[in-house]
Amino acid sequence: MSDNLQTKWNDRYREAEVAAAEPCAVLREFAYLLPEAGEALDVASGLGGNACFLAERGLSTQAWDLSAIAVDKLADHAGVRGLPLRAVVRDVVAQPPPPVSFDVIVVANFLDRSLAPTLEQALRPGGLLFYQTWTQEAVDERGPGNPAFRLAPNELLRLFPHLQVISYREEGTLGNPNQGLPNQAWLLATRRP
Repeated sequence: MSDNLQTKWNDRYREAEVAAAEPCAVLREFAYLLPEAGEALDVASGLGGNACFLAERGLSTQAWDLSAIAVDKLADHAGVRGLPLRAVVRDVVAQPPPPVSFDVIVVANFLDRSLAPTLEQALRPGGLLFYQTWTQEAVDERGPGNPAFRLAPNELLRLFPHLQVISYREEGTLGNPNQGLPNQAWLLATRRP
C-alpha cells in the first residue's frame, strides 16, 4: 500500500469522531432488505458509519480501510458498544475479498474500477451490493478533485453487469441541487441465486 495514501487518510481521520460517522443513503434507504444474519463487509470503511449500521442489525461485519487511525478508532468504538464488528487495516486493492465470502458488501465514497469484478464474485448467491460514490456531473465541489475517482454517467451500472439491479439512482445536475442525491450515484444490486 502507498505510504503517502495511508498518511493522507490517517491525517484526515486523526481528529474525526466515530460517533459522527453516518451510513450512506442507499444503505439507510434499503435497510429493510438486509438479511437478519450473515457476513458483511464495509470496503474503505473510514470511521465505519456503514459498518456500525450493519453490525447493529446483527450482521457479523468486517470493516477494511487503509487508515490505521480510522481502524483503531472504529475498533474501540465497536468494542465499547459490543458490536459484532472486526476493523482491519487492509488495502482492498492489493488484498481483495475472496470469492463467495459475503452476504452484504457496502462501498461508499470510494472508486477503484478494477475491483468491480472481484466485488461481484465476493458476494454469495442472493448477496447484496450497496454502492454509492461520486459522479463527474456535479452541482458543487464536494467529492474528489481528480475526475478519475468520479463516475461517468451511468458508469456504475456498467461496472457490475452480472448483478441484478434492485435500485439505481443518479440525478446529475437535474433539479434542485439542495435536494435529492446531488454529486453521487447509488446502486443496490444482488447476485442471482
